[in-house]
Amino acid sequence: MKITDYKTIVFDCDGVVLDSNKVKTTAFYKAALPYGEEKAQSLVDYHVARGGISRYKKFEWFIEQCKGIKGPTLTELLDTYAKEVEVGLLSCKIVDGLELLKEQTGNANWLIVSGGAQHELRDVFSKRGIDSLYDGGIFGSPDTKDEILAREIANANIKLPALFIGDSKYDFEAATNANLDFIFMTNWSEVNDLDAWLKDQNIQHKKSVYNLLCKS
Repeated sequence: MKITDYKTIVFDCDGVVLDSNKVKTTAFYKAALPYGEEKAQSLVDYHVARGGISRYKKFEWFIEQCKGIKGPTLTELLDTYAKEVEVGLLSCKIVDGLELLKEQTGNANWLIVSGGAQHELRDVFSKRGIDSLYDGGIFGSPDTKDEILAREIANANIKLPALFIGDSKYDFEAATNANLDFIFMTNWSEVNDLDAWLKDQNIQHKKSVYNLLCKS
């Protein structure tokens, strides 16, 4: 199906709209560093293997792994992480071609469905001047992607046929569960063994949003 035929297009944020995967990976490491380099790296590994999952669940897991070790509380970890991320999200690259793709898909409403904190996403998109592109809304945690997609479909905010543009295995699973078509963006993804996984799952993929543009 041509991208211009979709009634709704859903975007993940990190690694799709913003080049922010490394921003968040570094923030996890820095937040966890008071527990030692080995523990901090274990959190990074856990995070990368679970792209698209809320920070809250990742830090809850980390605290469980650090029982009996003196260090920051869950709240303190989340605060440190949020401060690190805020700086990075306001300065990282925005993917090329967004405005033109919006023009080319004028019949579709656009949504952000992310594992990032909803209030943080809305603030960053507003400050960076791209919030108006997402006329269907900007949504994130604490609700999961599965919960957001189910709710917005029930509310008729997501109209079928719909497309999910993501860069993680969880994005693919969430899209499949919601009966949305899916395209994987490879350029900024942190998925391990990416080529083999894409081939095994027979997933349509492009380098970036720019490569979705209809050529004149």
